[in-house]
Amino acid sequence: MNNLAERKRQLVRDELAEAALQLLAKQGYDETTVDHIVAAAGVSRRTFFRHFQSKEDVLVQFLSDLGTAMCTELSARPATEPPTVALRETLMSFVVEFEEFPEKARALTRIIFGTPALRARHLERQDQWRSGLAAELAQRTGAAADDLRPAITAAAALSALDIALDRWVADGGTGDVRVLVDRALHIAMPDGDSPITQGEPKKN
Repeated sequence: MNNLAERKRQLVRDELAEAALQLLAKQGYDETTVDHIVAAAGVSRRTFFRHFQSKEDVLVQFLSDLGTAMCTELSARPATEPPTVALRETLMSFVVEFEEFPEKARALTRIIFGTPALRARHLERQDQWRSGLAAELAQRTGAAADDLRPAITAAAALSALDIALDRWVADGGTGDVRVLVDRALHIAMPDGDSPITQGEPKKN
C-alpha cells in the first residue's frame, strides 16, 4: 500500500514538474506563476506546495535529477571503456533531449543560465554532480582517495558542457548542439592526454 501511494505521489510530482517546465520554457521565468502551473497540471495550489516550495524549486529538482541520472549512466558504461570515453559518452547521452526538444531545452537553459538565483543553484548542484561523477571515475580507475585526477576530469567535462550549451543558446540554437558539445568535451578531455587516462579501467 505504501509503495502504491508513493508511486501515485511520484506520478503527480512528475506531471507537475513537466507542466511547470513546459510553461517556463514557453512563457519565461518571471511570466510564469504557480497559478499558471497548477492550472496547466489540473491540480490545486495545495497539491503543488505538497511537492515543491516554489517554481524555482521545480528547476532545482530538475537539476538534481539530471545529476543523479548522469552518475547512473556513467556507472552503467562498459568497465573496459577508457574513463574519459565513458564520461564523454555519458554527457553526450543527455544531448539527445536537446535534439528532440530544442526549443524547450534552449529556453530552459537560457532561464537557468540567465537568472542569477537559478544560475547560483545550478552551480551548487553542479558541484554535487562533480562529486558523484568523480567518485564513479575513481571507482573505474582504482584511484586513491587523495587522487585529484577524477575530480579535475569531472570538473573539466562539466565546464566544457556548460560552455558549449551557453554558446548554443547565445547563437539562438541554430548550430548543431551535438557537434558543439562533442567538440567541447574533446577539448576538455583529449584522448590520451587527460590526467585521468593515466589510471587503469576497472576490471570485472
